[in-house]
Amino acid sequence: MSDDSRRVIVDIKGVAKHYGDGDARVDALRNLDLSVHAGEVVALLGPSGSGKTTLLNIIGCIIGCIIDPSEGQVSLDGEMVFDGKWLRGDLRRLRLDKIGFIFQAHNLLPFLNATDNVALVLQLAGKTAAQAQARAQELLDYLEVRHRARAMPALLSGGEAQRVAIARALANSPRIILADEPTAALESMRAGIVKDLLRKLASEQDACIIAVTHDENILDRFDRLFHLRDGRLENDKGDKP
Repeated sequence: MSDDSRRVIVDIKGVAKHYGDGDARVDALRNLDLSVHAGEVVALLGPSGSGKTTLLNIIGCIIGCIIDPSEGQVSLDGEMVFDGKWLRGDLRRLRLDKIGFIFQAHNLLPFLNATDNVALVLQLAGKTAAQAQARAQELLDYLEVRHRARAMPALLSGGEAQRVAIARALANSPRIILADEPTAALESMRAGIVKDLLRKLASEQDACIIAVTHDENILDRFDRLFHLRDGRLENDKGDKP
């Protein structure tokens, strides 16, 4: 394993998130520490309301009065982005450059074909149309779905649509990939294929992948499992599956 592959990509210290005050206060996250290295695929586990999605949104720099951390530090790819307040003026650019999102629903734009769904992200990041199309085709080929490059989302199978969504998440070669129940809409065999694919991506793209999941059948494909309950990590370093 190279030195770079042990680099900490996501580093969270003392992060808390609460809503309201006094007797009405609700603590979604409580003094949470978490570090994830390049090349790692880790899972966030826990019951509904345990803080998994809140944590994923904070790592993804989804800002607003509802999502902003109440306290703590967040460092992404070596850059401190939150220390009691957001330190980056343009978090949209940070998300475009460093973070890829994969969701339970693929969220492909229904009026764009598979290639254009991927290329759009690249054009938003400043690539020319030709550069965006070339990179999109490259990613669809890498994910073995190039034969569906011109298909509209409504004509893709669930597995094909999820691969296109993963290609879109990889468009700008992010160091951080956040996945929220990425296999929930897939049957077990395809869910396993997607998880194997995520492991391949972490290794070959030198990225870290953090996934929220309830699918116990794929837990052995993660490097570490982090269990959240009532906004706290029950294990600080993560269990080996």
